[in-house]
Amino acid sequence: MVGAQMKPVASLLLVLNFCMYVIVLGIAGWAMNRAIDHGFLIGPDFNLPAHFSPIYFPMGNAATGFFVTFALLAGVVGAASTISGLSHIRSWTVGSLPAAATAATIAWTLTVLAMGFAWKEIELHVRNAKLRTMEAFLIILSVTQLLYIAAVHGVRRP
Repeated sequence: MVGAQMKPVASLLLVLNFCMYVIVLGIAGWAMNRAIDHGFLIGPDFNLPAHFSPIYFPMGNAATGFFVTFALLAGVVGAASTISGLSHIRSWTVGSLPAAATAATIAWTLTVLAMGFAWKEIELHVRNAKLRTMEAFLIILSVTQLLYIAAVHGVRRP
């Protein structure tokens, strides 16, 4: 009976997490595109800055490059994990649990890693509203993805 009660919770969390991962991907994609377009220009007549970083983002601080990179990874893996999650929710059997739980756990670990860089970026203060939004989404996703992992384990053996 408990297993049947967890299916709607897992479904809701799956949809919620998918939407948040897509938003994270949109913002992180914007940040990556802006960094590529407005990064350092290095040519034959230019010298490298004293504190050159290959991951330079003009709209943030020293942690922004790492934060955006791992947010992109977490977003892609998180959104992709919904495929096995949807399959598991449709069948809701013990046989479909390992794939869904594994994909969700990998997405969660990448989300927690990106969240760690979000906290560092918050500590360093200099960032714009879009980056603050992405920080908030990743902090929320680190909790909701963990709740989703717990919810998909609500399947009981027949």
